[in-house]
Amino acid sequence: MADSKTKSNQTQSPEEILATVVNHALDGNDEPLNTLDNKVIKAKAKAMIVRINKGTAERPEMPTNTAQIETSTSTPSAYTRKDFTSDQAVRWCPGCGDYSILAQTQKVFPDLGRKKEDFVFVSGIGCSSRFPYYMDTFGFHTIHGRAPAVATGVKLANPDLSVWVVTGDGDSLSIGGNHTIHMLRRNLDLNVMLFNNRIYGLTKGQYSPTSEVGKVTKSTPMGSLDGPFNPLSLALGAGATFVSLSLDKESKHMQDIINQAYSHKGTSFIEIYQNCNIFNDGAFSSLTDRDTKSDTVLLLDDGQPMVFGAEKNKGIRLDGNIPKVFEFGDKLNIDDALVHDKKDYVIASLLANMTYNPDFPDPLGVFYAIDMPTYEDLIVDQINDAIKKKPKGSVQQLLDSGDNWVLSLIHISEPTRPY
Repeated sequence: MADSKTKSNQTQSPEEILATVVNHALDGNDEPLNTLDNKVIKAKAKAMIVRINKGTAERPEMPTNTAQIETSTSTPSAYTRKDFTSDQAVRWCPGCGDYSILAQTQKVFPDLGRKKEDFVFVSGIGCSSRFPYYMDTFGFHTIHGRAPAVATGVKLANPDLSVWVVTGDGDSLSIGGNHTIHMLRRNLDLNVMLFNNRIYGLTKGQYSPTSEVGKVTKSTPMGSLDGPFNPLSLALGAGATFVSLSLDKESKHMQDIINQAYSHKGTSFIEIYQNCNIFNDGAFSSLTDRDTKSDTVLLLDDGQPMVFGAEKNKGIRLDGNIPKVFEFGDKLNIDDALVHDKKDYVIASLLANMTYNPDFPDPLGVFYAIDMPTYEDLIVDQINDAIKKKPKGSVQQLLDSGDNWVLSLIHISEPTRPY
């Protein structure tokens, strides 16, 4: 598949290229920006456009030598699923939902138009965290709960990489909860796949931060007492710019979500309901069984009314600010259904709260997606601004600058002792 890329002429400075593509984009022509081959300038341009639209930055002047941006055509290698399948034996229990997630990822990645060497998978500890071994890409199997911290470092060290965090509900929401929150609020351009089976599988069946109240496990033989974390609500509250939910058995749906997450500029959070057939089998059976899923699953489609049911005769409406399920009839019909808007934070929050409420179907799809400057772009801007304001110096100049303390050493001799 051939793709067209904008290549900058060496006679045009990076600042001129930046100003040119920004001006074209603001005038409605996104092609020079979208096909720019310099990813650093491309990221800076997108961040500048966001700030200009928010009124926090001024539009740059259009350079006079704008013709010096030319288009070249490149043809990336034609990858297949096999190219992203490693030679490692997959060591999950037979029937585990992780197999499906791995398969959908390996099916999607050949069509993303990136070199294999551009992808990095970072994981923590747990069944899900064996994922990097099975993807024939770069990978890093880190320590418990610290995948977000390592992934942050990878992305900041090399912003051109496509970084994917693979984690579980215990790894990311218990020992790794703090790292997860700060990764989401910073809005780095990386992707998070959270496998939620609502149990600790690797350690043989203890209740997890997402287990429902009353969950009987080896560590809670009389039933758990604490309420569960809602991963979607947590991601929204932390400031994630892309929040979604999919299901291990919905292969086409998951592929679409992975594609949308990859295309999003910023932190993409994907919660995936994943069945642990050994320690929590059937946790999501009502969402996958053919006889029940039409009434228990709400497929989200941006700009479309929220409708579900075998006959598509049920919907979600707002009674004041309270969501309610209703059936179509003489008084209410599809026109009364709430229309999904993935840019609406309030709607996203209402949908997230449905996931642990038996009175509502579980929404699947993209809950929330907005454009915001990414952390790595802001760091690049900050460094460039600092370089412009201050000339290059030396370590000695740095040590000599600012407040200095002069330390004087006073030698006090010990008096002579008489024998």
